[in-house]
Amino acid sequence: MDIGGVRQFGRVFRQSFRALIGVAAVSGSIAIAQDDAVVATTGAGDYASTAAAPQPQSPPLPAAYVSPFAGDLWERPVLLGDLGGRRDELLSNGYTFNASATQFYQGVASGGVEQRFQHTGRLDYVLNVDGAKAGLWQGLFVTLHGETRYGDSINADAGALMPPNVAALFPVPNGTVTALTAVKFTQALSENFITFAGKINLLDELVQPFAAGRGVDAFMNTGLAFPVAAARTTPYSTLGAGFAVLNEMHPVFSMMVLDTHNTPTTSGFENLFDNGATILAKVEVPVSFRDLPGHQGVFGTYSSGKYNDLQPTAYFDPGNGLMISSGQDTGSWSLFYTADQALYVDPCNAKRSWGLFTNIGLADDGPSPVRWSANVGLGGSSPIASRELDTFGIGYSYVGYSSPVHNLAPVLLPIRDDHAVELFYNYAVTSWFRLTPDLQILVPARERTLPPGAEGIDTAVVVGLRAKINF
Repeated sequence: MDIGGVRQFGRVFRQSFRALIGVAAVSGSIAIAQDDAVVATTGAGDYASTAAAPQPQSPPLPAAYVSPFAGDLWERPVLLGDLGGRRDELLSNGYTFNASATQFYQGVASGGVEQRFQHTGRLDYVLNVDGAKAGLWQGLFVTLHGETRYGDSINADAGALMPPNVAALFPVPNGTVTALTAVKFTQALSENFITFAGKINLLDELVQPFAAGRGVDAFMNTGLAFPVAAARTTPYSTLGAGFAVLNEMHPVFSMMVLDTHNTPTTSGFENLFDNGATILAKVEVPVSFRDLPGHQGVFGTYSSGKYNDLQPTAYFDPGNGLMISSGQDTGSWSLFYTADQALYVDPCNAKRSWGLFTNIGLADDGPSPVRWSANVGLGGSSPIASRELDTFGIGYSYVGYSSPVHNLAPVLLPIRDDHAVELFYNYAVTSWFRLTPDLQILVPARERTLPPGAEGIDTAVVVGLRAKINF
């Protein structure tokens, strides 16, 4: 276990939120229960502009109060319920602490590099603080995200450069590690403008409706869960700051400045900005198709850092195997078009919808390992009316690698581009327990004509079962 990461999590947690030490083991879901304010997320969420006035003591719960955590074992949203009212008391004071456990049993059924099944798992802990309710000040929101990863994945067995299980990559792709990957402070300055700073988790931020879910709620393939053309310039967890302009609580323009170092298991202050900085800017506007909601936008990144062409990123390693390396280049960029469009919205529940999504990206031809990336798919709430909590997805991902990867990566196995198709159905056994069968067809990065003595990699069929419990 990464002792440094564990100590870091404990130190920040104790110093900042001593009131929660006694309940730090209480579990819940990453999909955080919200009260009358929405926690800020620069990538896809909304930002709260109003909150209750600061309270020195916990306000009494109204007589007609109905706990959002309570209920019959099979109906409550989280396994442990309201914990005898403790969760409700914390919520009234502005604190929401939740956790989830996700298990994966996944394997290469045919093709790939090696046919075998592996078990891996992760725990996610999320703390949200509403500063006004916690007795601090109006418009302040704090988010902490802790992660534990353990077990062995089949990411190296499938033969594709793009990992088929993005959830198994973080905080680090191997071993048993616990780390605090997000400590984000958000301040709403008005109903239309917020600022934020701290340790930023980019997989939490760059969320696309109907597609992304960190690999624990929706697609598992990295090419469908993350805009991979930004892999060179965008760390997974790093220090940064930024702002967002809102329209009806939705960020229409946001910008952030990030350290180029990926620091999920350290504080990040040790080498802050000693390899330049990354600027990420995004414009996204709401659109309507036959009175159904959607969004279209563009975003881009630019990094002033120095990189080796085959230097690993936080999301995949482009230089596995025998390879010829190259020198360092300064600067890297990426540019994207994104869109999502609902095709159905439940007239009785606006939160139930399904629709189309796409993400098309372009990056420099080195030091970025990815030149082109694109995905398209259909997903969201289940079309089966009787299965209100189920979700589904079917998607296609394409990743075109840059010239350095084609020309300098493994000399005995020349590389082509990756293609992936993924299908999943997320079955809600209860409100707090989800079981998800998953199928992926991966056409690995390889050449049609191989040099003498080289062995090709056949198309991989990857099957898996994911189980998630929200505590």
